[in-house]
This record gives sequence, C-alpha cells and structure tokens, in this order.
Amino acid sequence: MTIDRSSGILLPITALPSPHGIGTLGKPARDFIDFLARAKQRWWQVLPVGPTAYGNSPYQSPSAYAGNPWLIDLDLLMEEGLLAKNDLKACDKALDTKNKARVDYEAVKASRPALLRKAFENGRGKDTERQEAFRQQNADWLEDYALFMALKAHFGDVSWQEWPDEAIRMRDGAAMAAYRETLAEEIAYHRYVQYLFFTQWAAMKAHAQEKGVLILGDLPIYVALDSADVWAAPQEFMLDEKNMPVEISGVPPDYFSEEGQLWGNPLYNYEEQAKNGYGWWIRRIGGAQKLYDAIRIDHFRGFASFWAVPRGEKTAKNGRWVKGPGMDLLRVLTGWFSGLSFVAEDLGILTPDVTALREEAGFPGMKILAFAFDANDQSSYLPHRYEHNCVCYAGTHDNDTILGWAKTAPKADLDKARAYLGLNEKEGLVWGILRGGMSSVANLFVAQMQDYLELGAEARMNTPGTVGGNWEWRLCPGQTSEALAKKIAAMTELYGRA
Repeated sequence: MTIDRSSGILLPITALPSPHGIGTLGKPARDFIDFLARAKQRWWQVLPVGPTAYGNSPYQSPSAYAGNPWLIDLDLLMEEGLLAKNDLKACDKALDTKNKARVDYEAVKASRPALLRKAFENGRGKDTERQEAFRQQNADWLEDYALFMALKAHFGDVSWQEWPDEAIRMRDGAAMAAYRETLAEEIAYHRYVQYLFFTQWAAMKAHAQEKGVLILGDLPIYVALDSADVWAAPQEFMLDEKNMPVEISGVPPDYFSEEGQLWGNPLYNYEEQAKNGYGWWIRRIGGAQKLYDAIRIDHFRGFASFWAVPRGEKTAKNGRWVKGPGMDLLRVLTGWFSGLSFVAEDLGILTPDVTALREEAGFPGMKILAFAFDANDQSSYLPHRYEHNCVCYAGTHDNDTILGWAKTAPKADLDKARAYLGLNEKEGLVWGILRGGMSSVANLFVAQMQDYLELGAEARMNTPGTVGGNWEWRLCPGQTSEALAKKIAAMTELYGRA
C-alpha cells in the first residue's frame, strides 16, 4: 500500500503529558489524536512501544511483541475498578516534585509495579473469556515472553546467558515444565499486564481511526540479545552451541566515528530462516501490524548487507560485510502484508545495492532536511532532488531540534538554508524550514512535535552514542493549543496534505 500525499507528527507515547509521570494510552493519547485531527495531520509516528531495559531505549527491548507496561493508563484502570483513587494519589506523591517536562524513569519504575500487581489481583477473575481469547490469539509469543520475564525476576534480573540453571538457559523440556509450575503466579501476572496494554492500545487505535489518524510505527531491524525472542528461538540467530552470539551487529568506522558503532545485537541466521519461508519475520511483522497502520523499518540497509563483528571485540573496526537476504525476504513480507505500508530508514553512507533494493521493494526512503544545507555539498536531501515516493523529515528522534541545529550549524550552512528556502524574520527560521518540507513533493512529510513548538536542544529526544538523559523529553499541558493546531492545519491545507 502506498502512502498518499499527507503529513504527520513524530511524538513518542512516553512524551505525552500525563499526571502520572509518563505518557500513557488513555486520555493523554486520545487528546493528542484529537489535536492531530484538528491540525489536519494524517499520521502519528511513534517510537517502538515495547518494554524498555537498560538506558530506557525503546530500541533495546526484552520482546519484539510485548507492550511497555509503563504506558498502561492508570486512570483507565481506576475507572474499571482495578485501582482506587488513593492508589493513584500515592503514585503521584512520588512524582509531584519532579520536572513535568521530563520523564523520571526511576520514579516511574519505583511506583508502577505495585499498582500493576494490584490491578492484576483485582482483575484476574474478571472478563476471563476475553483474557483467555487474548492468550490464545497471542500464544505464539505471549507464553514464552511471560515465562522469560518470570525467569528474569527469579534469577535477579540478570541476562538469560547468565542464568545459573543451564537446563532452562537451553530450554530443556523438563526444566521448562518445572519452571512453568513453580513460577505460575508470576507468569500469570506478566500475561495479564500484556492483556491490559493491548486492550488499551485497541481502544486508542479505534479512537484514532474514528478521527482519521493513522499510526506509523518503528520496527528496529535487530532484537536485543537479552530478549525472549532470542532465548525462545535461538535457531533463528547466529549463535554457538552454548547459545552465545558468534558475531554481533554494528556499523563500520566512518566520517562520524573512528571506531564505528558496536551495537551488540545477535545477527540473524538468514540461511536457516530461508528454509522455513522466513516464518520468524512473518510472525514479527504480523505482531507489528496489530499495532500500526504502517511500519518504518530501522536500519533497512541491513537487508542488503550488514556489518558483522566477532564477539568479544571492543570496537566495530574489525568487522566484515555480509550479504543480507535482500528481495528473498522482502518479497515474502510484501506478499504476506500487501495492504501494509513500509518506510525504509535508508540513512547514512549508502551503497548502490541498498538503493537498488529499496527501489525494487517499492519502499519510500527518508530525506532529512536537517542534513540538506551543507554549504560544501549538493545534498540529495535538498527538496528539489526528491522523488514523490519518499518521506521528508524535518529531523528524526536522533537529530537535534531545528532550533538546536540552527544555534550550532556553521554560518555558511545557515546562509544556504536562508537562500534556498527564502527564510525571513516574520515567519521565523523554524517555521520556514517546516514550510520547506511541507511544500516538497515527498508523499509524506513528518516533523517532530518539538519543532512545531520551536523548542531548542533542551527538547532533543536522543543523542546517539550517549547514555543518560535520552528519551526523557515530554510535552507539558497546554502546549497542544488550539492556535497551534490551526497554524499547522493552515500550512497543511496550503500544500495539499490535509
């Protein structure tokens, strides 16, 4: 399915304004959907919504299928009688001195589990038919995930490669049965939490559809090593006889990094996956389709060729390029999911095979305005070089805001942007650049919410290669004003994207 001329706003669900410390799937999400509709926006782009682990990054999750428990709306649980008003007051008391413009993950992690366990105790005996239906519909991932999370807690939350019981590490049948019995209560809890998440997600998505808003999701190409996905299906990955990775993911040294980037994800055993018709990928995209109307595939170039680094290396220097599955895999996915739109994240230094693969698959690539105005280069990100089948971004979650970029960019680059886009003081630099993207021929234009608010570097979502301070920025109540919605709508209608 192709994406018609339209526009959208990028905002992680965690960044929604909520009285309980982090954005949620209840009223905060519905209110933002209503704002998007008033602003004539077709798309809401979100970041991955799975459970987060170290560093709070949505790109390192213990599951490619599960939802993040912290996004479950507490007020909805209270309305359903699963929590009491005093429960929420106790939660908020731990948060009321915190900065409302940032997510305090430590406070959220400290307050949420007790509330979710109380909801579990109050709700496990209610709507049992719906709970059982959810369990059966998601059995291909839910049972392994719930057991995995129960085992993680049982073994002190260490990575599964460090579990002291080798039998369960290697998924011995007798050990699996024994732990399912021993940890039955904890398994039931994690199952129920996912039931709550997906029930609330379905209600949120129904509201979006009613308002004419579609959800563009983000699919990391790799999954985390410490995940239920790798533990449950080691044969799908390049692991040794002890289920340890032979090589790990990353990208080679380039202009930006002398040592490259060592990501550490296990690599796929594409040869083995091809033998069963890429069933693992079909199931994974099927899981994402339950959440999203379209999917952005992160690090698309890995399907053409990927950088493999031997386990144990300290940097990504000593890796090698390995040919990816290419159209063999993408042909399967586009055949199974013919009604689903895909966007290829094809950023970075690309080789001709990556561009050829994206074009053969028919996926729109990405153009970043923040990269367009290098005074020493005729960038392919300049709008006059776009094709229709692409997505223009003012900037992604990994970029600074437009205002943050403008304050640090070389004067020559800013001069080029001013000349190219006809920037002027009356309109303002930020809105002039947004106009440049909105007026382009790209079928889809997406901007971060921070840019429509004209915020600076303090509102940056993520700085790649750094730990701490990322993924924290939040909207404050009142920032999605009626005046702002009208201003965005006017520009959207002017350039035929409404």
